[in-house]
Amino acid sequence: MSSNRSLRAVLGNIGMIATLLLIAFLLLRLHLGESWWLTSPLPAQWWSALVATAIYAAACFALWWRVRPRKEESGNDGEPPVLVAWASQTGFAQQLAERTAESLRAAGHKTRLRPLDQVDAAMLGSSRKALFIASTTGEGDPPDHALAFLSRVMTQPAALPRLQYAVLALGDRTYDQFCAFGHQLDDWLREHRAQPLFDTVEVDNADPDALRHWQQLLGQLGSKVADVPDWSAPAYQPWRLQERQALNPGSVGGTVFHLKLHPQEGSLPAWQAGDIAEIGPHQSADAVAHWMQANGFAATALLPDGRLLHEVLAVSYLPEQIASGDITGLNATLKPLPHREYSIASMPSDGTLQLMLRRQLRPDGTPGLASGWLCDYTVPGDAIDLRLRSNRNFHPPQVDAPLILIGNGTGIAGLRAHLRARIDTGARRNWLLFGERNAAHDFHFGDELQKWQREGWIEHLDTVFSRDEGPFHYVQDALAADALRLREWVEQGATILVCGSLQGMAPAVDAVIIGALGSEAHEALRIAGRYRRDVY
Repeated sequence: MSSNRSLRAVLGNIGMIATLLLIAFLLLRLHLGESWWLTSPLPAQWWSALVATAIYAAACFALWWRVRPRKEESGNDGEPPVLVAWASQTGFAQQLAERTAESLRAAGHKTRLRPLDQVDAAMLGSSRKALFIASTTGEGDPPDHALAFLSRVMTQPAALPRLQYAVLALGDRTYDQFCAFGHQLDDWLREHRAQPLFDTVEVDNADPDALRHWQQLLGQLGSKVADVPDWSAPAYQPWRLQERQALNPGSVGGTVFHLKLHPQEGSLPAWQAGDIAEIGPHQSADAVAHWMQANGFAATALLPDGRLLHEVLAVSYLPEQIASGDITGLNATLKPLPHREYSIASMPSDGTLQLMLRRQLRPDGTPGLASGWLCDYTVPGDAIDLRLRSNRNFHPPQVDAPLILIGNGTGIAGLRAHLRARIDTGARRNWLLFGERNAAHDFHFGDELQKWQREGWIEHLDTVFSRDEGPFHYVQDALAADALRLREWVEQGATILVCGSLQGMAPAVDAVIIGALGSEAHEALRIAGRYRRDVY
């Protein structure tokens, strides 16, 4: 179907060009001779006409080049390219789609970039991964060109169980129907059994924080995507690492560290439960010194703008190849390290900003970019580049509403902040379900959580450890066994917050909620903002 439409478009363009050439030929014959123009044009006017014609032709070519059909390429092992589709009223969504595709291509992914009106059911069915950048215009309306997709594709039955997708929804919070078309698109994809890579990212008036978050989430398509430099660098503030502790010595999983930080100057700023810490990682001092020595740069070398080379290298990717001692050429090739995001595990009432992260290792066994910096290369007292980011989608519900918290692994960090916030406000109707590997090693914040339960701050505490003997294997199994309580709490106005693994836990929990409440009630919770996730 798509190829037939492309063929018709090509034939139509050829026919139009032929018609214009025929008209030009007839006009030329009509005006042959010397009497058709009262006065002959001056040579400068001829040149002006030729220049105008050349500019027009160049503009037409540039427009064709931008929207020309690209040759479809398969990814590794015959995988279809990642579909990046945009719906734009002013052109901003198209720009973001192009930047998204560029980031994917820089990481080695094949892409298929299309305006939404050029996407049909066959293209969706043949894709395995799709990213949609969708603007909302007017009072919740789609961009004009996207109406064709609504009428031609969204009105037809479709089954997309093999499609993984994500939506970047652009909008303006001053309108009641904020990001409405992006959510409409997300709802339609879910209804037709497509699987979300992560929850819809909302962008209010080109908010750079949300766009950085989208770029970080693209890393779930592959680690190389996460290594692409930020589109817009965060404005970090200097913090100090006060304390670091390994929480799970002896665990069969990766080491989990608990970090406590404080601003280098002044008191703690305010934040809400669910907010995010953006961390600016550094290269290790040893790696920078070794690179400079191997490439012929003195330890005190300065860049042309006066900055110390070793300080800039510390926050940049170390180039693999560079002419020895060529500091001008080096300056032009340096790419800054991208930020990393972590759920904040504390509230200001705790006296410190606390993070919890698992130490990641690359395939060659070396520490990961940010976890290596925070867990291996720093010591208490060192400076940490950090910026707070509001995460409205995961902020606390009303104090008088019951709260169901579900998570696994390091997802307990975000849930712990919510419990701390509930205690600060006197809210006691809290139900926590948490899963990990072994109770002896991986019951993070276990003593504190059990204390809060004894004091009545946690009404129900369900823990599941997959490597231990017990009635349940995973946290979703414990939730399914307590479906009656789940229904009762939801009927009493409870909000459900899920934090942890996107692969495995989050979709399994989602299936349990649908099974216990029904699809309509599940959808109603999502629309009302009473079922929210912070998964990765």
